[in-house]
Amino acid sequence: MKDALKVLTHRHLDSQLSPLLTTVSGVASTKPTLISFFDKKVESIGLITTKSFQVEVNPGNREPVICETSTGNFGNSVGLRNPGMEEALYEMRKLRKEHDFRALLNVSLSANSIEDFITLVKAFDEVADLVELNFSCPHASVGYGASIGCDQNIATEYVREIKKATKDCKAPLFIKLTPNVDDIGSIAKAVIESGADGLVAINTVGPIVHIDPVSGTPILQNKLGGKGGCSGHQVYQDALSAIKAIRKACGDDIPLIGMGGVSTGAEAAALIEAGADAVGIGSALGTVNQKDWPSYLSAMQNEAEAMLKKQALPTVTSSSFIIDRRQMAYEKHVVLKSEQYGKDTRIITLDGKMDCKAGQFAFLWIPGFGEKPFSVAHNEPLTFVVKNRGPFSERLCTIEAGEELYIRGLYGAQLENKPTKKALLLGGGTGVATLPAMAQQLKEQGSKMTILVGTSETVEGKALLEEDLSVYGDFTCVADDGRPGRVLDLLDTIPLDPNQACYLVGPEIFMAIACRKLLGRGVKEENLYLSMERTTLCGIGMCGECACGDRLTCRWGTFMQYDYLAKEAPQLIAYD
Repeated sequence: MKDALKVLTHRHLDSQLSPLLTTVSGVASTKPTLISFFDKKVESIGLITTKSFQVEVNPGNREPVICETSTGNFGNSVGLRNPGMEEALYEMRKLRKEHDFRALLNVSLSANSIEDFITLVKAFDEVADLVELNFSCPHASVGYGASIGCDQNIATEYVREIKKATKDCKAPLFIKLTPNVDDIGSIAKAVIESGADGLVAINTVGPIVHIDPVSGTPILQNKLGGKGGCSGHQVYQDALSAIKAIRKACGDDIPLIGMGGVSTGAEAAALIEAGADAVGIGSALGTVNQKDWPSYLSAMQNEAEAMLKKQALPTVTSSSFIIDRRQMAYEKHVVLKSEQYGKDTRIITLDGKMDCKAGQFAFLWIPGFGEKPFSVAHNEPLTFVVKNRGPFSERLCTIEAGEELYIRGLYGAQLENKPTKKALLLGGGTGVATLPAMAQQLKEQGSKMTILVGTSETVEGKALLEEDLSVYGDFTCVADDGRPGRVLDLLDTIPLDPNQACYLVGPEIFMAIACRKLLGRGVKEENLYLSMERTTLCGIGMCGECACGDRLTCRWGTFMQYDYLAKEAPQLIAYD
């Protein structure tokens, strides 16, 4: 592995080196496939940081956990959600085995005791180029994050004991500092004198309560009364001041990774001039479409380099890629109807309308209860189908006419498909809510449709959304009758054209079995489109939870072609 200290030390003093850009913990590079994405496809990123791993699995806080109260200014309270040491170490080992890294890998670690930090450092030493100890998270539980970093005595004791117990480990030990202290320079100097090899600063500022401008209520959902850290434009000056203070206190010999609100090449250059050896880019990635991340970060690096070397600025600037509007704004709607369908499904009709296309979705939010993403069943009247599956959907299923419901979105992108003369639409369960928009798109493209729907129950002899879908083509509903997915049997017998396209929605195992049957009957891989409705926490690319391979459905759209999934995310279409 590369010597991280040699790579980082004195970068800000060496005018021959291009600025070193990094990802930051908890943003974008949160999944193995996204770590691989940055290493393979984003050459301007020279250091990739994982999310903070803990010894035990941590489910984090309930949504909402990320918010945007003004353009480019974010609040977050993810709660250190992570898969735990065992699973994370398995994933990192697998990455190392399958991939020869170009960039450095910085493994972020979080604990509330010296003993757990020692366990984590020893465990991840084999896979890390450097490890980053999270002494800074402002919304973590008592004993974690800023609970350590705000107290100089505690921080220095942690560093001293951890360093002593891990002296045989090869990965340099970097400490991530919180800005929420009176004198960050003194704490930085103290942890370096206690044995830390390098520093990272800053984490988010706060926490504060983030109030939604429309509802007037707190957005984030946690045990801190809705408090969460602040990131984005609003913390840049804090970051700049902190980097200056740390460099002044610690001198030129300490490797320092700076971050906080950086979104342009000019801001990156200023942070380097203040003393940072590398610059972390975090929340800014939520303001840029994932498809543009490589170009955006390359432009940022080129722009920063030109400014540092006093050269002419490049024609393509980083700011040209930024989405300059508030993407997580909520709009208030009123429930017009809330109708029960079967045992545990609700059809909710709201005032207003949306222009949702196939592949897009929106978030529904009830202040104080939570939020989740949903497909839009109808744009006008605005309609959602909700299945009772957990605490939030349970509350949605009790909503009544006249109540208020908040929506943000749309997210994702319209499916870009190759029109075919014939098309098969196959839906299972409440996944059929995705089909009306898909059918409308295919109608406009001139496709003749066969629509198959599998259902666990019908109401008055009709399937969910049957009246809406049957107008688009030959419609058939198959009841499960005690065997889920019985509709898949039809794929063995119905007429199929090898050149036709097939659009599948429903549970992943349902779609995987359907693909196996359709491929067996000669349908081409590139003509199979699967609606991958993955979990997402933000909708703008920050959390990384909706990754399908190295693509985020909140940016690319939910429909993915089978040939892409077979290459980049085969586990999502396997059922053996």
